Amino acid sequence: MPDRRSIFDSGYARVPHDFYATPAWVTETLARSVALRGPIWEPCCGTGAITEVLERHDHQVVSTDIADRGFGTAGIDFFSCRAMPEGCRALITNPPYGDSGTHQGQNRSPSAMLDFLRHALALAEPVRGQVALLVRFQWIAGKRAAALMSAAPFTAVVVLTQRIRWFDMGEDTKNAQHHHAWVFFDYETPPGRPPVMLFGE
Repeated sequence: MPDRRSIFDSGYARVPHDFYATPAWVTETLARSVALRGPIWEPCCGTGAITEVLERHDHQVVSTDIADRGFGTAGIDFFSCRAMPEGCRALITNPPYGDSGTHQGQNRSPSAMLDFLRHALALAEPVRGQVALLVRFQWIAGKRAAALMSAAPFTAVVVLTQRIRWFDMGEDTKNAQHHHAWVFFDYETPPGRPPVMLFGE
């Protein structure tokens, strides 16, 4: 008899602009795992979930978003930016994954994250800065992702050992289908130093 596996049901529909507020513990794990240089730019700030954690760690944060969610500066299209905000030395965000295709100019395909990382690295390189993106752990194993990361100053991957709960739905709350990790790049990492794998929860 064939193995009939149930289709994963998270209990909620996809959200416009792929907006999922990042639980505080996810950003706390990053902040404890790597040495961040500020000021920091959060280009997909949403309602400020990541920004608020970084500010609690005494970082100055410039918060922008393409959508207006009542926090930061709205109407800023990340892909239209040609430089980091003045003074910023790091870019940290939970980017839209491209599943919904609802962001202006966003491809509905796995390549959306590649495009985001590629642009983030191009902005960080001139200021010898840092980039930290929250991604699905499986994404790292893709050939195109591996090639892009290997050609960049890939410094660390911070693996989240518990799955993220994106919404609190009481007793009906379910964990995410995917494991996630922070991929971290630093243009001040000495050449030839291999990336490290860290674990956090």
